[in-house]
Amino acid sequence: MKIVRTRELLSRSPPLVPATVLDVGEDPGAHARWLITDGYHVHLVDPVQLHLGRAAKTGCPVELGDARALTAEDASYGAVLLLGPLCPLQERSDRLLALTEALWAVWPEGLVAAAGINRYASLFGNPANGLLARPRVQAAIRRIVDTWHLDGTSVLTTAYFHTGAEFEAELSASGLPDVTVHGDEGPAWSLLKASEQHSGESLVDSLRFTAAPAVARIADEHPGLLAAGSRFLATARRPSGERTDVSAPGERRCGHARPGSQPSGRSDRRATRAAPRCWRSRGRIGDRPVRVVMRRSR
Repeated sequence: MKIVRTRELLSRSPPLVPATVLDVGEDPGAHARWLITDGYHVHLVDPVQLHLGRAAKTGCPVELGDARALTAEDASYGAVLLLGPLCPLQERSDRLLALTEALWAVWPEGLVAAAGINRYASLFGNPANGLLARPRVQAAIRRIVDTWHLDGTSVLTTAYFHTGAEFEAELSASGLPDVTVHGDEGPAWSLLKASEQHSGESLVDSLRFTAAPAVARIADEHPGLLAAGSRFLATARRPSGERTDVSAPGERRCGHARPGSQPSGRSDRRATRAAPRCWRSRGRIGDRPVRVVMRRSR
């Protein structure tokens, strides 16, 4: 359901084929497979070596890396997907840094898509498996709802849980304009999950599975229903004709790629060498991480 719905949402306003998509830290290769099928070039980044081994089976190039410290040059990808790495980041500053790294890497007017976990998802999902009857699980879920965090010491994984409004605000704070937040799997996800667990059979290709995305599309028109889904998918585009001011970690000399160009090929490398030299370093304005770019003439 998650892959079906994510593919649907991203396909509403995709970059032109054959753009290159940077897929950062999601289920190993799950989205890379359909992106490649649709004609895109995919570069996959993940902080877990085991995940890279699985993702490499899709045929796309893979890289060990962190969403908060991408190696991509400015304006080098048609789309950047953060469909997994924001959820484990407990600190807002870390999530903002990952978002601003994505903004740095995408073309002007390129797509940035990010996923977050709904703060109330456990209230809907866990009754289906009976775990909510256990006091320890109840305590963990109460902690999610009350404090928005899990630190990995409970029965559930380490994660940060958003509301729809908070998730939109974080993307906007990173510099992304006109953010749209969708309920990725929609209100019917927990019913679908309960049916599968009760029957022990997959509902893929069934009428009930087909109905779930239809419910999600209707719910998209009513923001109040965001709280009934399992996670959010937010989309936005880098402003046209603007360079980002957000930074890669540390200091490093770099050449800026021309906005709208792709990073591969000999002609692009020559253009990079010919560009004015500069240093990028990390800075902050309030609680927002920023990329400081200082040019030096030859």
